[in-house]
Amino acid sequence: MSQLSNQPSPGRLLALIMIGCGFLALGVAFMLKPEDAPFASSSQDFSTIPVEVDLPAPDLTLTTVDGSPASLADYQGKVVLVNLWATWCPPCREEMPALQAFYEEHRSNGFVLIAIDQGETEKEVVPFMEEYSLTFPVWLDPASMAGAAFNTMNLPSSYVIDRTGRIRLMWIGGISRRNLDAHVPGIIFEDS
Repeated sequence: MSQLSNQPSPGRLLALIMIGCGFLALGVAFMLKPEDAPFASSSQDFSTIPVEVDLPAPDLTLTTVDGSPASLADYQGKVVLVNLWATWCPPCREEMPALQAFYEEHRSNGFVLIAIDQGETEKEVVPFMEEYSLTFPVWLDPASMAGAAFNTMNLPSSYVIDRTGRIRLMWIGGISRRNLDAHVPGIIFEDS
């Protein structure tokens, strides 16, 4: 009898390793409490927190989805949240319901939300607006001029401009309703 016959076959060795890994994974799963597991609770807020800044708002003129010219200067005296986004961007899609609800709640207080689509056409944007029932102004930016004006290439990116034309908050990444409620009303209601 040769010494090699006592060795397990490569297939059997692989099966034993897989079974061992399975038991290890089960042990780890039992050790984790459900609230410790990543993404276990939909109440967790994975959106970004804004950075406070004090910068002049850029001079930006684009067109609305219906082809009308529109400029940030047209909104002087209002608090404006500019949101740079695209229909293909998953975090952009995820934040739209929160943005829409916040806009509906605060638009009577001199708050405007302007969503500037980066690089797409009216044919791509209008169905998205209908799908999400968007009622705030949507501008088209096929050349990504807004990204250059706000010095970003990231989507989504958002900027809150106060009534005097100063950028006060900057978000790079998705926004949650919780973070909107925590950071924007203070600017909406200051000196209004």
